[in-house]
Amino acid sequence: MKIDPGNAEPQLGAKTSHAKLGLGAPSLPPGYKQTEVGVIPEEWEVVTASEACELVVDCKNRTPPVVADSDYAVVRTPNVRDGKFVLEELRFTDAVSYREWTARAVPQSGDIMITREAPLGEVCEVPPNRKVCLGQRMMLYRPAPAKTASNYLLFALMSEPVRANLLRKIGGSTVGHAKVDDIRFLQLPHPPLPEQRAIAAALSDVDGLLGALDRLIAKKRDLKQAAMQQLLTGQTRLPGFKGEWVMKTLGEIAKIQRGASPRPIDSPVWFDDNSSIGWVRISDVTRSGMFLLETTQRLSPLGVQYSRPVATGTLIMSICATVGRPIITKIDVCIHDGFVVFENLQAEQLFIYYFLKWIEPDWSKHGQTGSQMNLNTALITGTTISQPPLPEQTAIASVLSEMDLELAALEQRREKTCALKQGMMQELLTGRTRLI
Repeated sequence: MKIDPGNAEPQLGAKTSHAKLGLGAPSLPPGYKQTEVGVIPEEWEVVTASEACELVVDCKNRTPPVVADSDYAVVRTPNVRDGKFVLEELRFTDAVSYREWTARAVPQSGDIMITREAPLGEVCEVPPNRKVCLGQRMMLYRPAPAKTASNYLLFALMSEPVRANLLRKIGGSTVGHAKVDDIRFLQLPHPPLPEQRAIAAALSDVDGLLGALDRLIAKKRDLKQAAMQQLLTGQTRLPGFKGEWVMKTLGEIAKIQRGASPRPIDSPVWFDDNSSIGWVRISDVTRSGMFLLETTQRLSPLGVQYSRPVATGTLIMSICATVGRPIITKIDVCIHDGFVVFENLQAEQLFIYYFLKWIEPDWSKHGQTGSQMNLNTALITGTTISQPPLPEQTAIASVLSEMDLELAALEQRREKTCALKQGMMQELLTGRTRLI
């Protein structure tokens, strides 16, 4: 099944309440039936996980000892996300503990692991060529080959009806804890085996596209990082530029001022949802890219008096919690004392922005620690930058901006492909669209 994520759009019909229209309960389409997991084709079954699998096991009730430099991985809930095995925070144990933990079942390729605690119901396949055992609050499914295709089971467990069914069992919250029997007897839509394979193949095609996009995005990010290293230090010069670079401090090329916060910070008198003046929070910056387009809070006229106004098109940088994150405002805002503003900038703004992005990881080495990391203004103003003539600054910023635009296009394409996958899962795993 060939899919072009650049052009394809998931065609999902708008949902209209029959009750609101006074039509009563909707009638089932011919050839379909109502089940515990929603409306599915008549020839499909609804089975429990234990019926679809030849083995369903849970972990031990305690945590195996952690050992460094070992080959025996202990899979815990942080290692299972969005259908994938995540290496971050992966812990390891010793060979003796591994044998004890896997006495009931050694996880093998094709097995599906599922979490029993927040985030509840996350699943992934056992990674090939890796010795793993189940950490606390984990369970394992081993599909019965004569009944259930492994990759179909993975997608079925990720589907909305199955996840909703699991949440109903534990009271509707993803932060709850599922019992062993909740996982063992979780109900699944179960088409005939050939149709399972066809569904899994179609969805795997989309996963393949997502994987290729992820690899391409990672490669482009690495190329951009290398370009920043070369261009912002003068190690590589763009064609046509030969002028000398000079060393300056950030305080020499801009007036750097810290923001201000009205007190007490939680008083409603400082805020007004109808105001046109945004109040920048760290969360606004961390979820944005180069430009700040909106804020979650807005200041009242009184709040503006006690904060620091910043005009549209100004470079600011966070100095508290997430330190060193630069961003350019595209709206009128005020900043609190967790930010600094670069005013009267005597340089190409985008060149300074990219310089700040390049050195962002280094700020945490110098920040003052208390309840959270923070930078002082003196440290920022004294930071040195090697600065080429203005035309070369502009040219460097243009090259890096083009790389950013290419990355943004790839990330948008990935989002579109994710939406396509969700739409396909909704269609295929409910039998609304049939492949056989």
